[in-house]
Amino acid sequence: MIFQYHKLVRDKIPQTIESKGNKCRYSILGEEEYQKELDKKLLEEANEFLADHSIEEMADLLEVVETLQKVYHLEKEEIERVRLEKRAKKGGFEDKVYLIDVEEKEKNDTEQ
Repeated sequence: MIFQYHKLVRDKIPQTIESKGNKCRYSILGEEEYQKELDKKLLEEANEFLADHSIEEMADLLEVVETLQKVYHLEKEEIERVRLEKRAKKGGFEDKVYLIDVEEKEKNDTEQ
């Protein structure tokens, strides 16, 4: 029986499959396709974490985030600096604030 996957997997998955006596076909992605598949993998892992909130799913999610950081040449220190700036300006999520709606004041012609 052949199972279809068509998705980005961890690097050692083909060897794991073959070590169990199974066969698999895979390809190595080009950079553009790799980035697209990483985006899909991010959503997949986020949804899996949302389904069961396990440490394993959080680890998978962080692995994808770290890979995206490398692919897009985003330095951890710079990410942390921006995170802390945003936290200082807008706060975090610890206070559990849930925004219901906003009533904006009407703009007059002089405010445009």
